[in-house]
Amino acid sequence: MPVFPPGAEPPPGSVHARYVSDRLAEAGRWGTGGLVAAVREHAHARPDAFAFIADDDRLTWRRFDGESDAFAALLLRTGLRRGDRVGVLLPDGVAVHVVYLAALKAGVVVVGIGPRAGRQEVRHLLATARATALVSLAEHRGEPVASLVDGLPIAHHLVLPLRPEPPTEAELSALRPLGVDEIHLLNGTSGTTGRPKCVVHNQNRWLYYHELAVEAGAFTPDDVFLTVIPAPYGFAQWTANFTPTLLGAPTVVMPRFDADRALELIERERVTVVCCVSTQFIMMLNSPLAERVDLSSLRCMFTGGEAVPFERAAEFERRTGAAVLQFFGSNETGALSRTTVTDTREQRLRTAGRVIEAMNVRLFADDGTDVTATGGPGQAACAGPATCLGYFADDEANARLFTPDGWMLTGDICTVDADGYLRVVDRKTDFIIRGGKNVSAAAVEDEVGTHPAVAMVAAVAVPDPVYGERVCAVVVLRAGASLDLPALREHLGARGVSPENWPERLELRDDLPRGSGGKVAKAQLREELRETPARG
Repeated sequence: MPVFPPGAEPPPGSVHARYVSDRLAEAGRWGTGGLVAAVREHAHARPDAFAFIADDDRLTWRRFDGESDAFAALLLRTGLRRGDRVGVLLPDGVAVHVVYLAALKAGVVVVGIGPRAGRQEVRHLLATARATALVSLAEHRGEPVASLVDGLPIAHHLVLPLRPEPPTEAELSALRPLGVDEIHLLNGTSGTTGRPKCVVHNQNRWLYYHELAVEAGAFTPDDVFLTVIPAPYGFAQWTANFTPTLLGAPTVVMPRFDADRALELIERERVTVVCCVSTQFIMMLNSPLAERVDLSSLRCMFTGGEAVPFERAAEFERRTGAAVLQFFGSNETGALSRTTVTDTREQRLRTAGRVIEAMNVRLFADDGTDVTATGGPGQAACAGPATCLGYFADDEANARLFTPDGWMLTGDICTVDADGYLRVVDRKTDFIIRGGKNVSAAAVEDEVGTHPAVAMVAAVAVPDPVYGERVCAVVVLRAGASLDLPALREHLGARGVSPENWPERLELRDDLPRGSGGKVAKAQLREELRETPARG
């Protein structure tokens, strides 16, 4: 299998091509067996121990191995070839993990699509990834999936639930799992200029991430993980797909996050490690049930995806006795820094952790000057084994992601102190981080601007005590037009826009403030809105 499937290779001789080549040369340094070998080993050594728990559906290692074999054989029966892409659009639970492992065994690449994705996002990701097959339920967000993908070149649509025939010996022998250095996953990430990009993953980056996680959290096979992040996202890759599987530890999953249900599961399953974004643990803390359930089994909580609020994180530690830990990075970059169980509370909750040496973290000033030696501030960048392989079939986006000499940019302005601890002080990219999900302001503006009443729009973040930030649309109306928030959201829903890209606050203005270069002065808007109660 080529580094990138046909038509998606970076330009020959480009920095990105050389960087990918160097990254793939690391195969064998971080691991050789990967997930398929780990599951086979657990199925043999501890067949009746649990791999995944979703309410009453308890998937043992033997079932996980056997059911993924059967589904892998079914994928091959459809005629999929090695390296072909198959979209997976499923809620979190047992089935999505069976399908992901089956794809690895069959040698095909998963195109992971989030369970809350709107029609536009689903179609865009499948088209960009050039998927020729799809695994889904019959309906997605109330719409028949068959009509949702109508017109796309999906030759094979496998609708769950289904029970594939047991594989024959010949079919089992035909399985050729993807190697740790081959592309195994494309998943969506928010793009600053509009629609999502397809991020390219191989197992090797997550094998390395697993090593970092085990050291940071002192994990063992005796741990019980609760992961409330949907499977396609980068955070869920190590917290559900890799680290628990490599350890042989059980993972508790939820089809849809509910704070009360999460608390009940921690008590019922004696969860030791909970993995969630900050919004989710705040919702658990705010639940009256938090005072009544037994959370004493918890050892640590890994959070991330957004700023960790000190007071609420400290409250979580006091009430549970669990250490709050985090990685700093993104779906693209992986981890640049991390906190660990050996850090002090101040280090864990006031910083983004100590810089990871192997990630070669750099700080760049606006003019491109390397200011790492002085500790910044500067835009954080990295080049190391936890990074992705770039964006699929998008040379323009890759040119923005990498510096000319191969450093992957984060879009975050950071400092690093004398002890090597990193702090995020500002954001360079135009993202709104709502509940750990990066929402592209440009994408919101593009869609809000399609409403016939809208003349101009700027999307900005407004602070929120639970979600961290919420999306606010500041709109200048066309002459004689009127608009309220329910009508705007109805319009976006009808267009198939993902709910995360729907504004939750609407501000009507006669004009938008401008900076000296003529651009909308978003910093001024954010400051004004911070001090102005919502009006509609």
